[in-house]
Amino acid sequence: MTAVSPDARRIWTAARGPLLIGVVILFAAIVITLLRGSGEGGALDPRSFRPEGSHALADLLEQNGVRVELTDDASSVEGATLFVPQPNLIEPERLADLSRRAAATVLLAPATGVARVEPETRQPGCPLAGRAGAATMGGFVYEGEQRCYDSTLVRTGTVTTLGYGGIFTNRDIDSEGNAALALSLLGQHERLVWYVPSAADRAQQKSLTDLIPDGWKFAALQLGIAAVVIALWRARRLGRVVPEPLPVVVRAAETVEGRARLYRRSHAASHAAAVLRQATRDRLAPLLGVPPGDDPSEEIARRTTRSAAAVRALLYDDGPVDDRGLVALAAELDAVENEVRKG
Repeated sequence: MTAVSPDARRIWTAARGPLLIGVVILFAAIVITLLRGSGEGGALDPRSFRPEGSHALADLLEQNGVRVELTDDASSVEGATLFVPQPNLIEPERLADLSRRAAATVLLAPATGVARVEPETRQPGCPLAGRAGAATMGGFVYEGEQRCYDSTLVRTGTVTTLGYGGIFTNRDIDSEGNAALALSLLGQHERLVWYVPSAADRAQQKSLTDLIPDGWKFAALQLGIAAVVIALWRARRLGRVVPEPLPVVVRAAETVEGRARLYRRSHAASHAAAVLRQATRDRLAPLLGVPPGDDPSEEIARRTTRSAAAVRALLYDDGPVDDRGLVALAAELDAVENEVRKG
């Protein structure tokens, strides 16, 4: 039997907590998805008792002698009112053919509107909906022969188009004149074909997200939130800054003195002088506004009492060849730098 290594055991110990939480969340998401999807019907479904469903309207139509037929095959619409809650899912040619054959057609929020307005209580302003009175209308604004509710409901021939479907829902049907308006639109004939298009009739202009059921979208959202929470929980947290004790602390002055001793020991006075001159030029260049690498002698002469030739000799000439000359050069360079800063 193969023994489990300490590393594998440690990894499993650290990972089993997040894995258990992930499994629980996944199970809960699946259960919620099934519960959400188990109810009959959805938005504007005449069988649905949900707020966005339309069972109350279907019942009202039945009470007024209108037979409601929910179908995904509108092959027989002659002499009936055709209600299409999702006209954007149907091929335009198919929709035009159905509208010609039906006695009356009601289209909900097709994407042919010229503008959008917020749903609110609006007055009809036309004989078409005069008996219904004020109703909750909005959504798309359309062009048409007869215009009502600020052009959010229009009629051309036998086709009625409206931009908002709240008047058909269980939630809003009892507000204002919504019930009367819905009944007048869908109860024009004794038979109402409530058409939900089948896959064969649907337009082929759907994105991938349109094909995903709402329950799965909700589950994916829950899993994403769970992943973020687990990541935040397991992420490494940075504590306060802790200084690392060094074995030896060297003062900056000792470093300079050490380099000086090395130069002296190797008799490199000329090299040390070149380093001092270059460092002085580098420090003075930004003060004088001179590009790095250019000769700053003329600018230094204008800011001090020294001549340009003397400054150039100090910054660029060779030497000194001994330690005493190096000390004198360092003092002169320091004096020039101080004069420039004070000038």
